[in-house]
Amino acid sequence: MLIVSGIWPPDVGGPASHGPEFGRFLVSRSHDVRAVTIAAHGRAESFGFPVTARPRARSRLVRMAVGTVTVAAAAAWPDVVYSTGLYYKSALAATVNRVPLVVKLTTDPAFERSRRLGLYSGDVAGFQQPHPGKAIRYLKLVRATMLSRAERLVIPSQYLADMAPAWGVPAARVTVVPNPAPPVGQLAPREELRRRLGIDAATFVFVGRLAAAKQLPLAVSALRQVPGASLVIIGDGPERQRVEESVADSGLEGRVVLKGVLPRSEAIEWLRAADAALLSSAYENFPHAAVEAIAAGTPVVSTAVGGVPEIIETGVNGILVPPGDERGLAEAMRSVTKDAKLAGALREGAAASAGRYGADQAYEAIERVLLAAVARNGSPAA
Repeated sequence: MLIVSGIWPPDVGGPASHGPEFGRFLVSRSHDVRAVTIAAHGRAESFGFPVTARPRARSRLVRMAVGTVTVAAAAAWPDVVYSTGLYYKSALAATVNRVPLVVKLTTDPAFERSRRLGLYSGDVAGFQQPHPGKAIRYLKLVRATMLSRAERLVIPSQYLADMAPAWGVPAARVTVVPNPAPPVGQLAPREELRRRLGIDAATFVFVGRLAAAKQLPLAVSALRQVPGASLVIIGDGPERQRVEESVADSGLEGRVVLKGVLPRSEAIEWLRAADAALLSSAYENFPHAAVEAIAAGTPVVSTAVGGVPEIIETGVNGILVPPGDERGLAEAMRSVTKDAKLAGALREGAAASAGRYGADQAYEAIERVLLAAVARNGSPAA
């Protein structure tokens, strides 16, 4: 089985953790696994199976050419390709090598590309409507062509799965598998972690890629309305400078700390120690950040976007507010820090709800999809 991913540790983010963790699961099930990825410096961590990485820091045309050739060459080997990124390269590689393709989508790829190119500024739901722009229509056509090559789509939220018919994908080819909670191991008690990390006041933590969709400047603005509280931001990405500027403009340099990329174990400890994880996103699908937080027993204060309401329920394991609502976000943050009874109940609810997202259950479901794709296309190579 070949895993193709556009992001890999030491990068952070849901897709970065999914590939290695799922690969290790497949190896434990006696499958032969390899992976192809694009990494910051052409180096990626190995997780018990071979990983081929190509550098991200190149011109776009060179990166595209090298990535296409690399994925196509790697796809000559497996019985099935499992793509969690580099979708168009994966589709081309699977077609050339006549290998079945299974695609895991965490968003609409045409939407993401349109956002990156500055062609569209709305949310993913609005993007599904007919659009007069030729460039966007072209990207939607390319998306449909790519997805037509996939034997099956694995999608983590029903919210996104409901959009698949508009992409030309029959519902029968879509399997919803929620993102699993990461393994957190035996965590130290929360109060011990707070002492060790130097936390002596209300603290919110964001863990993830610093991307426009996360709308972190909104979180920074909301923090101004929560006296004495701090925000710890763990991760990196293209929006780092914008986040730094929003912190400087708000005058909160002493209350917002950008930690950069940390090892997964340290990020989980920060989540465990926090009063709540914070997600101020403009749009999401089924964020790993929310599942990671509840796996650590920490409630989530989040905007109610995408598949987040499938994970977080207000008053049970977190608090949801409308997207873009700075005042509502600040009010939710204050309630977590000021109401000890509510905070305790939310932590209990977070720990209890983590059981819905067992890794083995999710990975077994994806494994079945991969094996079914191989079976439909003939027996595995000897």
